[in-house]
Amino acid sequence: MPTALITGITGQDGSYLAEFLLDKGYRVIGMVRRSSTVTYQRIRHIQDKVEIIQGDLHDQSSLVYAVETYKPDEVYNLAAQSFVPTSWNQPVLTGEVTALGATRILEAIRMANPKARFYQASSSEMFGKVMEVPQRETTPFYPRSPYGVAKVYGHWITVNYRESYDLFACSGILFNHESPRRGLEFVTRKITHGAAMIKLGLANELRLGNLESRRDWGFAGDYVEVMWRMLQQDAPDDYVVGTGETHSVREFCEAAFGCIGLDYNNYVVQDERFYRPAEVDLLVSDPSKAREVLGWECKVCFDDLVELMVKSDLEVLQSA
Repeated sequence: MPTALITGITGQDGSYLAEFLLDKGYRVIGMVRRSSTVTYQRIRHIQDKVEIIQGDLHDQSSLVYAVETYKPDEVYNLAAQSFVPTSWNQPVLTGEVTALGATRILEAIRMANPKARFYQASSSEMFGKVMEVPQRETTPFYPRSPYGVAKVYGHWITVNYRESYDLFACSGILFNHESPRRGLEFVTRKITHGAAMIKLGLANELRLGNLESRRDWGFAGDYVEVMWRMLQQDAPDDYVVGTGETHSVREFCEAAFGCIGLDYNNYVVQDERFYRPAEVDLLVSDPSKAREVLGWECKVCFDDLVELMVKSDLEVLQSA
């Protein structure tokens, strides 16, 4: 039975990855920060099947202890301060967790278990003000937020440890991936939840920022498989992961409201408070390397993803 250590197991990606690895027969160790409040909603249905341990990307000793004690075959670093707008309000925290946190866990692997295979959650936000369309593994980075900058650091430190210490360390440059488990602060879930609230008469408007920003949106449940596939290869490498399609926030609104018989134009209000200080206008992937080398393709299309999220929010609100 192989052992996997997942940081950020209580997040969207961590919960889907834990499910996937359990189905593969893994022993799953989930690292969570010490907290006075329990935030295990996303993994409650599998909590008795995973082993939860305390640790923190701020704390080197806790990472060394986890790697040394559990001797994982694979380590998936999914923990981060991952909400882009917050990164402007808390840039130092974002750097500490998202950038230096990756360094700390790589160092723990180097010190305590250098045979472990490592996955770093890189981000399409690293491309920022894009230098070419679509974006591929060789596209230069031009991040437009403290979060994007921190992810660039995490990405390159992973490359550096791979080349300096011969670690099996990979980065997945994942484009936006959503699901019903996405946090309410993220624009996609804000839209689907807002549409469901309006449909049920619980709200009468939805305030958003820039409706013309375009993103490459896929289903998070599809994307965790590619993380695992990266660590099953003969040699470590980095891969862009996405759908290869781009849609605007406006299109997302149209699809979300449309699947419940509403016209978004009657409810969505643009609010300058939600605009970013430095906007990322267009992100779209070229996932051909992941498709050709890893044999991976996304299964859930854009319209099905939006409908899945809206229906889930309706069900949750109706059962409340």
